[in-house]
Amino acid sequence: MTDMNMSDGQDRFDHGSNGGGGGSFVIGLLAGTVLGAGIGLLFAPKAGAETRSQLSEQANQLANTAAEGRRRATETASNLANKGREMYGRAREAVSRGADEAQRYAHDAAAGVGSTE
Repeated sequence: MTDMNMSDGQDRFDHGSNGGGGGSFVIGLLAGTVLGAGIGLLFAPKAGAETRSQLSEQANQLANTAAEGRRRATETASNLANKGREMYGRAREAVSRGADEAQRYAHDAAAGVGSTE
């Protein structure tokens, strides 16, 4: 009979409810990578002006990307609003036509009932 427990009583293969720590490790790894890259840029043996220029360029690219995303979102929202207005107009017309037809039908039915007496 093989026992998975070591002499100190700890089960080396039982991860229990602590097995979900992989996500935290990956997040920590990514955060460390980004932080290390940023520090590396600041302490790189480049001229200060060159580093500032590079950081400024990257900030401008990020701003342009954000502006493009905002433009697309605004355009999409505008298109959806226009489609919604069109659908509302069509539905309103259909309900109006239906109400008119129902009214005519009720009037015709009432006229038909009155003429049979």
